[in-house]
Amino acid sequence: MSLAFDEYGRPFLLVKEQQQKERVSGVEAQRANILAALGVANVLKSSLGPRGMDKILTTPDNEVVVTNDGATILDLMDIDNEIGQLMVELSKSQDSEIGDGTTGVVCFAGALLEKATALLDKGIHSSRISEGYEKACEMACKRLEEVAESISLEKKEVLLQTARSTLNSKVVNRDRDRLAQICVDAVLAVADMERRDVNMDLIKVEGKVGGRLEETCLVDGIVIDKDFSHPQMPKELTNPKIAILTCAFEPPKPKTKHTLQINSAEHMRELHEQEQEYFRSEVQRCKDAGADLVICQWGFDDEANYLLYRNQLPAVRWVGGVELEMIAIATGGRIVPRFEDLTAEKLGTCGRVREIGFGTTKDRMIFVENCPNSKAVTVFIRGGNKMMIEEAKRSLHDAICMVRNLIRDSRIVYGGGSAELAASSAVLAHADAVSTVDQYAIRAFADALESIPINLALNSGLDPIRALSEARKAQIEGKNPYAGIDCMDRGTIDMKQQQVFETLSGKCSQLRLATQVVKMILKIDDVIVTKPEDAQQQ
Repeated sequence: MSLAFDEYGRPFLLVKEQQQKERVSGVEAQRANILAALGVANVLKSSLGPRGMDKILTTPDNEVVVTNDGATILDLMDIDNEIGQLMVELSKSQDSEIGDGTTGVVCFAGALLEKATALLDKGIHSSRISEGYEKACEMACKRLEEVAESISLEKKEVLLQTARSTLNSKVVNRDRDRLAQICVDAVLAVADMERRDVNMDLIKVEGKVGGRLEETCLVDGIVIDKDFSHPQMPKELTNPKIAILTCAFEPPKPKTKHTLQINSAEHMRELHEQEQEYFRSEVQRCKDAGADLVICQWGFDDEANYLLYRNQLPAVRWVGGVELEMIAIATGGRIVPRFEDLTAEKLGTCGRVREIGFGTTKDRMIFVENCPNSKAVTVFIRGGNKMMIEEAKRSLHDAICMVRNLIRDSRIVYGGGSAELAASSAVLAHADAVSTVDQYAIRAFADALESIPINLALNSGLDPIRALSEARKAQIEGKNPYAGIDCMDRGTIDMKQQQVFETLSGKCSQLRLATQVVKMILKIDDVIVTKPEDAQQQ
């Protein structure tokens, strides 16, 4: 153990016994970290691109998940290693910032670390490697901005093609044209084109097992996974006025502890009559305000439910807070916290409210449609099983995010590895002009960029060397920065002709996020794992 002494000569402990720790330091630690990160990145390599493979995972609740979404795969993997966790966080960052490209960003980070291993073997310091990677990343992003094209958002076809390109690699790609249309319509319905912004909270994605994927639709309003509180209430209402309540249909309760003593049947009868009177007054307040439908955040007992039915006031109970907010936005109503505050001005309106049943089960959902404020929409997904529904939700989320990104920044780069190859050529050309040790790291960055088109070719069943050579030849000799890998066998390697593109912001985010994480991993030269004392004794 390591001791130090204060000014009075009293010893105090700095570091405990080293035998209770596992410690790896220096280049050995860097190699161990790189190997751990590569182990995670290699898992995702085969899932990259439109012909990428799916993974099957089991959750702690024994639910089976089939997906090729990078963020979902890493999130469900049980990764204990600290560096592996950094790769998981990298994928999550890309998912939260851009929405798509979660697989590509991890694969690219893995390629950078693989190239860094060779540089460390040559004796180049990790700080110089990090500096070279940083410079190369900025060169690559600058080149991407040069080859990017700015498109007009008035052309809806461009937005559709962006959504199609995203859905190409998903399980739902057989119906990608219609799903792309749904995604674009959903984003345009809630988009603020003046501010070039989209509030994603206004797009709700719901699903119900049963039916076919082709039955997926866009609802101009809100879908609630609830049913009417009484089975004999009407199943469809036209032009209803809606009361949105966060107060319960029940007698008021004291906020302090209390005891109610009932000494006789007469007292019990009085209590029951008082409760009924309170329920009647609450229902009457709703009727006096002009409400035709009550949507309540809380539940109510059978007596209140019966009174609502008798007074011909349909009701929905146990509706979540987020759904209440969306209903309020869509219908133009106000959320009412107390019955005393309920007035006609606070009621919402819509064209139709209906309860729809599914299959032979008791599954029912309520559709609030044709709302006056179309700034809230729901994508309603159908599918053969829960796995299909969940994967469709993830796929549509990615496509919706990409359309949103295009509205925020209307510049695009072409896919199929063409953007990476164009950036790689520019970085290599610049490396020749650098006289310091950084040139090795810059060249390594350019080589790592080529790993994306190589993986695309491998996953598509093509010869990676031949496919890469053809694309590079077309880019350099043909001066065509849009040449990439023909993953779908369309007969041309020109991605502009194939109309395969993605947003510039998404591609630059991939490069920058991956570079930052790689720099962080290369900076670590000491790993100390402290063991609990009881584990040490065992």
